[in-house]
Amino acid sequence: MDFKNLADLYKKELLENVIPFWLDKSQDKEYGGYFTCLERDGSIFDTDKFIWLQARQVWMFSVLYNKVEKRQDWLECAIQGGEFLKKYGHDGNFNWYFSLDRKGNPLVQPYNIFSYTFATIAFGQLSIATGNQEYATIARKTLDIILSRVNNPKDKWNKTYPGTRNLKGFALPMILCNLSLEIEHLLSEDFLMNVIENCIHEVMDIFYRPELGGIIVENVMENGQLSNTFDGRLINPGHGIEAMWFTMDLGKRLNRPELIQKSVDTTIKLIEYGWDQKYGGIFYYMDRLGYPPQQLEWDQKLWWVHSETLISLLKGYNLTGSEECLEWFKKIHDYTWTHFKDTDYPEWFGYLNRQGETLLSLKGGKWKGCFHVPRALLQCWKTLEEIQSRIETQSEKMQIS
Repeated sequence: MDFKNLADLYKKELLENVIPFWLDKSQDKEYGGYFTCLERDGSIFDTDKFIWLQARQVWMFSVLYNKVEKRQDWLECAIQGGEFLKKYGHDGNFNWYFSLDRKGNPLVQPYNIFSYTFATIAFGQLSIATGNQEYATIARKTLDIILSRVNNPKDKWNKTYPGTRNLKGFALPMILCNLSLEIEHLLSEDFLMNVIENCIHEVMDIFYRPELGGIIVENVMENGQLSNTFDGRLINPGHGIEAMWFTMDLGKRLNRPELIQKSVDTTIKLIEYGWDQKYGGIFYYMDRLGYPPQQLEWDQKLWWVHSETLISLLKGYNLTGSEECLEWFKKIHDYTWTHFKDTDYPEWFGYLNRQGETLLSLKGGKWKGCFHVPRALLQCWKTLEEIQSRIETQSEKMQIS
């Protein structure tokens, strides 16, 4: 495999296609923040603003500025989005709404904990980009609220009846695995390690199920037992695969090769479990007992699932040399670039039917924004460069010896 050419491919797609699309098409120069409901050509079809997508875009442009190049237009894009969020995105006490209208008036109450998690990483990275202590304070205070709601993420907006079937979900501990490293610079070492250890325990000891062949479930009972219900049987292969590159990063940070290896093994298990043998691609939802899932979109092929899988496979290969990771990467790379990349307009499609045909022409909406595609392109580009650099170093050592 030509890792150098692949690195150049991912870099070029990020910097010459995807990022210019969001920079040019999404910024609301009149009211601030970003438009995310964008048609195939970037035209706007709805002006509502969803907090987690606003925050994700602040994060993305902050990271580009922090880790790729000190471009003023990237910084200005991040700051204007951050200022919009700071002014309108919460209730004054950093309870982050789910959505706003174009001008910033709240539309949906702050029930969704992921508005909080993405606000945290957005302001954490924006504080690095700007040196603004106010942004760091927002990130830290929001994290405290998240941690206070771990056992009841929806807080007073929780619709479930208490005491009958108390389930806990995989999504929050999964996100915290990544969030903890994103704002490491704002946390004491003891606090950071406590958060990380709790996340690893939840992901790898509770939601990872060896009795199911080493896959990850989306929901368990509060006591950790499996639930034979729609929610308890739910498998989201993409969620588990995404979490595995988070735990690979934690394994690298903590120098725990056994955690890295378990994460790699689980990545492969989940891909094998979720792969559509007939049409290719990874299923969105599955039922662990093979019953019909309640999600009607269960067999769709989604952009973020495949983007996150590319990251996990490359990181797995880079950290362990797993040939299985490399073989699956080739397969997922080919499927992803063939089906999701739009050859006529910038950015990628998000939603395919089971057969791999485009379902929706949009490039952004209520759920898809400036995040999974550019983050995957950035992560893959940088990981491919690491792999190529190691190959070149080894070659030089062999020539010297």
